[in-house]
Amino acid sequence: MSPVAVLLLSASMSVDAFAVAVGRGATETRGRLTEALRTGLVFGIVEAITPLLGWLAGIAAAGWVASFDHWLAFALLAAVGLHMIYGPFRPDEPGEAAPKKASLLILIVTALGTSVDAMAVGLSLAFIDLDLRGILAVSLGVGITTFVFAVIGMSLGNVIGSRFGKIAEVIAGLVLFAIGSVILWEHLVGA
Repeated sequence: MSPVAVLLLSASMSVDAFAVAVGRGATETRGRLTEALRTGLVFGIVEAITPLLGWLAGIAAAGWVASFDHWLAFALLAAVGLHMIYGPFRPDEPGEAAPKKASLLILIVTALGTSVDAMAVGLSLAFIDLDLRGILAVSLGVGITTFVFAVIGMSLGNVIGSRFGKIAEVIAGLVLFAIGSVILWEHLVGA
Protein backbone atom coordinates (compact mmCIF):
# COMPACT_ATOMS: atom_id res chain seq x y z
CA MET A 1 0.00 0.00 0.00
CA SER A 2 1.45 3.38 -1.02
CA PRO A 3 2.23 6.09 1.55
CA VAL A 4 -0.41 8.34 -0.05
CA ALA A 5 -3.05 5.60 0.29
CA VAL A 6 -2.07 5.08 3.94
CA LEU A 7 -2.32 8.84 4.58
CA LEU A 8 -5.73 9.13 2.93
CA LEU A 9 -7.01 6.05 4.74
CA SER A 10 -5.65 7.37 8.04
CA ALA A 11 -7.33 10.75 7.59
CA SER A 12 -10.67 9.21 6.68
CA MET A 13 -10.56 6.88 9.68
CA SER A 14 -9.81 9.84 12.00
CA VAL A 15 -12.71 12.12 11.07
CA ASP A 16 -15.14 10.51 13.54
CA ALA A 17 -12.67 10.97 16.40
CA PHE A 18 -12.18 14.60 15.37
CA ALA A 19 -15.94 15.27 15.53
CA VAL A 20 -16.21 13.68 18.97
CA ALA A 21 -13.14 15.57 20.22
CA VAL A 22 -14.66 18.90 19.16
CA GLY A 23 -17.73 18.08 21.24
CA ARG A 24 -15.65 16.98 24.20
CA GLY A 25 -13.46 20.05 23.96
CA ALA A 26 -16.52 22.27 24.01
CA THR A 27 -17.46 21.04 27.47
CA GLU A 28 -13.99 20.80 29.02
CA THR A 29 -13.18 23.68 31.37
CA ARG A 30 -10.12 22.50 33.32
CA GLY A 31 -6.80 21.01 32.29
CA ARG A 32 -7.49 21.62 28.61
CA LEU A 33 -4.11 20.62 27.21
CA THR A 34 -3.83 17.62 29.52
CA GLU A 35 -7.34 16.46 28.62
CA ALA A 36 -6.70 17.04 24.90
CA LEU A 37 -3.55 14.90 25.05
CA ARG A 38 -5.34 12.23 27.13
CA THR A 39 -8.23 12.11 24.67
CA GLY A 40 -5.86 12.02 21.69
CA LEU A 41 -3.84 9.23 23.25
CA VAL A 42 -6.87 7.04 24.04
CA PHE A 43 -8.45 7.61 20.63
CA GLY A 44 -5.11 7.12 18.84
CA ILE A 45 -4.30 3.85 20.60
CA VAL A 46 -7.77 2.38 20.10
CA GLU A 47 -7.90 3.54 16.49
CA ALA A 48 -4.44 2.04 15.83
CA ILE A 49 -5.39 -1.33 17.30
CA THR A 50 -8.73 -1.82 15.55
CA PRO A 51 -7.50 -2.12 11.93
CA LEU A 52 -5.02 -4.74 13.11
CA LEU A 53 -7.80 -6.60 14.96
CA GLY A 54 -10.00 -6.43 11.87
CA TRP A 55 -7.16 -7.71 9.71
CA LEU A 56 -6.55 -10.60 12.12
CA ALA A 57 -10.28 -11.37 12.20
CA GLY A 58 -10.34 -11.28 8.40
CA ILE A 59 -7.56 -13.80 8.24
CA ALA A 60 -9.07 -16.02 10.95
CA ALA A 61 -12.78 -15.89 10.11
CA ALA A 62 -13.68 -13.85 7.07
CA GLY A 63 -17.42 -13.31 7.52
CA TRP A 64 -17.66 -13.25 11.30
CA VAL A 65 -16.97 -9.55 12.04
CA ALA A 66 -18.61 -8.23 8.88
CA SER A 67 -21.94 -9.74 9.85
CA PHE A 68 -22.42 -7.53 12.94
CA ASP A 69 -19.88 -4.67 12.89
CA HIS A 70 -22.51 -2.16 11.78
CA TRP A 71 -24.81 -3.07 14.69
CA LEU A 72 -21.93 -2.78 17.15
CA ALA A 73 -20.88 0.61 15.75
CA PHE A 74 -24.47 1.87 15.87
CA ALA A 75 -25.07 0.66 19.44
CA LEU A 76 -21.86 2.17 20.82
CA LEU A 77 -22.16 5.48 18.98
CA ALA A 78 -25.89 5.84 19.68
CA ALA A 79 -25.43 5.13 23.39
CA VAL A 80 -22.60 7.64 23.79
CA GLY A 81 -24.41 10.15 21.56
CA LEU A 82 -27.63 9.93 23.56
CA HIS A 83 -25.65 10.30 26.77
CA MET A 84 -24.05 13.49 25.38
CA ILE A 85 -27.44 14.84 24.25
CA TYR A 86 -28.92 14.23 27.70
CA GLY A 87 -25.90 15.68 29.55
CA PRO A 88 -26.69 19.40 29.29
CA PHE A 89 -30.27 18.82 30.46
CA ARG A 90 -29.28 16.70 33.46
CA PRO A 91 -29.66 18.65 36.73
CA ASP A 92 -26.41 19.42 38.52
CA GLU A 93 -25.71 17.32 41.56
CA PRO A 94 -25.42 19.20 44.87
CA GLY A 95 -21.88 20.41 45.41
CA GLU A 96 -20.91 19.98 41.78
CA ALA A 97 -18.98 23.13 40.90
CA ALA A 98 -17.53 22.32 37.50
CA PRO A 99 -17.82 19.56 34.91
CA LYS A 100 -15.71 16.50 35.63
CA LYS A 101 -13.39 15.10 33.03
CA ALA A 102 -14.68 12.08 31.16
CA SER A 103 -13.83 8.79 32.78
CA LEU A 104 -11.36 6.53 31.05
CA LEU A 105 -14.15 4.01 30.45
CA ILE A 106 -16.30 6.61 28.64
CA LEU A 107 -13.30 7.63 26.53
CA ILE A 108 -12.56 4.02 25.59
CA VAL A 109 -16.20 3.23 24.75
CA THR A 110 -16.41 6.37 22.62
CA ALA A 111 -13.13 5.52 20.91
CA LEU A 112 -14.36 1.98 20.24
CA GLY A 113 -17.57 3.35 18.77
CA THR A 114 -15.72 5.63 16.39
CA SER A 115 -13.17 2.96 15.43
CA VAL A 116 -15.42 0.08 14.40
CA ASP A 117 -15.17 1.36 10.83
CA ALA A 118 -11.37 1.07 11.12
CA MET A 119 -11.85 -2.56 12.16
CA ALA A 120 -13.98 -3.12 9.08
CA VAL A 121 -11.27 -1.52 6.94
CA GLY A 122 -8.71 -3.85 8.50
CA LEU A 123 -11.02 -6.75 7.73
CA SER A 124 -11.27 -5.70 4.10
CA LEU A 125 -7.48 -5.30 3.87
CA ALA A 126 -7.14 -8.96 4.85
CA PHE A 127 -9.22 -9.83 1.78
CA ILE A 128 -6.79 -8.03 -0.53
CA ASP A 129 -3.87 -9.97 0.93
CA LEU A 130 -2.16 -7.05 2.65
CA ASP A 131 0.81 -8.46 4.53
CA LEU A 132 1.73 -7.89 8.19
CA ARG A 133 4.13 -5.05 7.36
CA GLY A 134 1.41 -3.29 5.38
CA ILE A 135 -1.26 -3.57 8.09
CA LEU A 136 1.22 -2.35 10.72
CA ALA A 137 1.92 0.72 8.55
CA VAL A 138 -1.82 1.35 8.20
CA SER A 139 -2.44 0.87 11.93
CA LEU A 140 0.41 3.20 12.89
CA GLY A 141 -0.73 5.82 10.38
CA VAL A 142 -4.33 5.67 11.60
CA GLY A 143 -3.24 5.89 15.26
CA ILE A 144 -0.95 8.88 14.77
CA THR A 145 -3.45 10.72 12.57
CA THR A 146 -6.27 10.08 15.04
CA PHE A 147 -4.12 11.37 17.92
CA VAL A 148 -3.40 14.59 16.01
CA PHE A 149 -7.03 15.03 14.87
CA ALA A 150 -8.35 14.45 18.40
CA VAL A 151 -5.96 16.95 19.99
CA ILE A 152 -6.83 19.54 17.33
CA GLY A 153 -10.54 18.77 17.76
CA MET A 154 -10.34 19.22 21.54
CA SER A 155 -8.53 22.53 21.04
CA LEU A 156 -11.12 23.79 18.57
CA GLY A 157 -13.87 22.58 20.88
CA ASN A 158 -12.37 24.61 23.73
CA VAL A 159 -12.66 27.77 21.61
CA ILE A 160 -16.21 26.90 20.62
CA GLY A 161 -17.14 25.76 24.12
CA SER A 162 -16.49 29.08 25.80
CA ARG A 163 -19.44 30.45 23.81
CA PHE A 164 -21.56 27.42 22.92
CA GLY A 165 -20.65 24.65 25.40
CA LYS A 166 -24.01 23.00 26.06
CA ILE A 167 -25.23 23.47 22.49
CA ALA A 168 -21.97 22.00 21.18
CA GLU A 169 -22.35 18.96 23.45
CA VAL A 170 -25.86 18.32 22.11
CA ILE A 171 -24.63 18.78 18.53
CA ALA A 172 -21.71 16.40 19.13
CA GLY A 173 -24.14 13.84 20.56
CA LEU A 174 -26.37 14.22 17.51
CA VAL A 175 -23.32 13.83 15.24
CA LEU A 176 -22.31 10.61 17.03
CA PHE A 177 -25.83 9.26 16.77
CA ALA A 178 -25.95 10.24 13.08
CA ILE A 179 -22.58 8.60 12.35
CA GLY A 180 -23.81 5.38 13.96
CA SER A 181 -27.08 5.59 12.02
CA VAL A 182 -25.26 6.15 8.71
CA ILE A 183 -22.98 3.17 9.36
CA LEU A 184 -26.03 1.02 10.11
CA TRP A 185 -27.99 2.36 7.11
CA GLU A 186 -25.12 1.82 4.67
CA HIS A 187 -24.68 -1.78 5.80
CA LEU A 188 -28.40 -2.61 5.81
CA VAL A 189 -29.07 -0.99 2.43
CA GLY A 190 -25.90 -2.43 0.93
CA ALA A 191 -26.64 -5.90 2.34
